[in-house]
Amino acid sequence: EATSDLAERRRIRSAIRELQRQELKRDEEALASKRFRPERGSHRQDDKENWPRSQHLEEEQQTALAALSQQLEAITDVEELTKLLRAAGEYEERKLIRAAIRKLRAEEIEGEALFPCARAAT
Repeated sequence: EATSDLAERRRIRSAIRELQRQELKRDEEALASKRFRPERGSHRQDDKENWPRSQHLEEEQQTALAALSQQLEAITDVEELTKLLRAAGEYEERKLIRAAIRKLRAEEIEGEALFPCARAAT
């Protein structure tokens, strides 16, 4: 706007367009680097502080699940397992109890298949 020379105005507009192109290119590169940056690396860095605690909690949970598994082996009543299932709060506990129920039912079905006379007698 300050100059009246048309040639100088063209050079200024051309320089402005070039600067806009460069800025757009930098923005696209920044966006691409953010888009493909692995987020887990920074998250993993944050978790390093909590890792020993979480590992300890996981070990405790595994110990508790092993004890529950032994307890479930001793139970032979589907009703009792169902009560345990309703009282269980953790997903892994419920998973083990459901597996024990399925195992008992499969054993009952297998027993009925092997000894059909036993069912008729009861």
